[in-house]
Amino acid sequence: MWGAPDQQGHPTLTQIEDTGTPLAAVAPVRPDSPTFAELGARPETVAALAAAGITRSFAIQEYALPIALRGADLIGQAPTGTGKTLGFGVPLLDRVTAPAEGADGSPQALVVVPTRELGLQVARDIAAAGSTRGVRVLPVYGGVAYEPQVEALTRGVEIIVGTPGRLLDLARPAKGRKDPHLKLDRVHALVLDEADRMLDLGFLDDVEKILAMLPTERQTMLFSATMPDPIVTLARRFLRQPVTVHARHDLSMAPLTKQLVYRTHPLNKGEVVARILQAEGRGLTMIFTRTKRAADRAAEDLDFRGFAVAAVHGDLGQGARERALRAFRNGKIDVLVATDVAARGLDVSGVTHVINYDCPEDPDTYTHRIGRTGRAGATGVAVTFVDWEDMPRWRIIDKTLSLDMAEPPETYHTSPHLFSDLSISDSATSTLPTAGRTRAGLGAEVEEDLGGGRRKVRGSRPEPAPRAERPQRERRRRGDATASPEPVVAESTVVAASTEDSESRAPRTRRRRRVTGADTTEVDVPAVTGSGASGSGVSGSGASGSGVRGSGASGSGASGAGTSGSGVEARVAATVAGADDADSDGTTPARRRRRGGRGRRATSTTGEAVPTEATTPE
Repeated sequence: MWGAPDQQGHPTLTQIEDTGTPLAAVAPVRPDSPTFAELGARPETVAALAAAGITRSFAIQEYALPIALRGADLIGQAPTGTGKTLGFGVPLLDRVTAPAEGADGSPQALVVVPTRELGLQVARDIAAAGSTRGVRVLPVYGGVAYEPQVEALTRGVEIIVGTPGRLLDLARPAKGRKDPHLKLDRVHALVLDEADRMLDLGFLDDVEKILAMLPTERQTMLFSATMPDPIVTLARRFLRQPVTVHARHDLSMAPLTKQLVYRTHPLNKGEVVARILQAEGRGLTMIFTRTKRAADRAAEDLDFRGFAVAAVHGDLGQGARERALRAFRNGKIDVLVATDVAARGLDVSGVTHVINYDCPEDPDTYTHRIGRTGRAGATGVAVTFVDWEDMPRWRIIDKTLSLDMAEPPETYHTSPHLFSDLSISDSATSTLPTAGRTRAGLGAEVEEDLGGGRRKVRGSRPEPAPRAERPQRERRRRGDATASPEPVVAESTVVAASTEDSESRAPRTRRRRRVTGADTTEVDVPAVTGSGASGSGVSGSGASGSGVRGSGASGSGASGAGTSGSGVEARVAATVAGADDADSDGTTPARRRRRGGRGRRATSTTGEAVPTEATTPE
């Protein structure tokens, strides 16, 4: 999203106007409205606005500019589409110092917005209004890589427009750094835009943390469509004697937008929408849903019916959202399904139809939605679906806005008034004809890699490496002393080949001592690489030629050998009792003290019972 290089060769953020429609007059302007020059705006700002075709102020600007230019705190109640961006953007440009005027690159003004799309739109408008002075505006939001934003902060900016989460991330010292990337100690002007929506999204705590980082002496402006109690409390805490101004859409004075309300069944909404999208003269269409899941379902259904459609909601990554918006603005798709949160700041020209797939929650939401059409002198159509369970809510909206449509007609996809109200051909069906499928579709728009983490693609996990085949073990009986040594030798060779790294380690030497009434003899047996000792038996005597089971040596017993692993150390401690330790009959050995595991007894060549023990690796 970087623009052409500046005089120093660095990329700038001037290309942010590609993310939205160019700055233009989109709100109703009275012929007798005062000009920006008459309201006290800087001549450079007036010239930049005149280049965009804006000379006279809108309603919210007419009320807010004289107060904000004096440096007083301000509360503005205005919905989206009334021109409030310039209502606080022009005062911010008046207070900041441009690079050519001696700015040192520290942020001087901060605008906090609830969504990424709204942040991009606000940054674009302010940058266009301050283009003649070269004021640098940086949009800061999540879902993209940190590095481009950190580089822009290092080069220097005058105005920052950002979402609460990313602002907090940049305003806190990173790991291994003493100072944060974003320093807010020189900010002397703050704007909270769409404060009620930030409350709905749970950003109020983050906003209070950001306010605590700012200097006490500053100008604070708060704009919100509604003023719930938490927003009022926030204003009382952080604003000093604010002045409140009101500017609302007068729907009764907006004949350019045709408003229709139908009572429809949830299972029939898809069929009705398919007919509306085949109305004569339909251009770009926006469909609003209450939940993200409903947006996905509606988009999938319309795509199945042959329409070029895309969905935009909070669960999508920033790259996917910008891809859908670019395709919508460029005409590759003509239907955009969005939630109320994602729709904030979506100023797209050429929208002819707006469909409220779900009944709005309140009058302000209804105003926000239908304000996407009928802009800049163009005509538009707003269709609202109301379910039977939504009738109490709709009656409140109708009474508040004086729409005189408290009892909408029951409508299905075969109702004659649906075709006559929207100029739909009688031959329209539930799917778009093949001849009408002329849009390139969402697949024709390439998704940009904005950093911010790797995407998890289903099926992209590498296959695990195959396991090494284990040699087949040969079962032997515990007392079998006549087993053939050939399988043991072959098995030990395989195990030794798989554990070459363990052969270089010196074998451990553990001594166990068994005390009897006679002299004791210790026998140390070195480790045998590749031979297992689990459950192996040991036989032998203290005399020469004693056998060791499990060692795998030539001529010795091999019972229980063959477990996989590294070299195993097998040790035998054989204690031989003398003749003077036995009873007179020579058959009763002396009492022995045992420690550790119980070994097997074997018989020596003299017929004496000899206690033996085999140790297994730990």
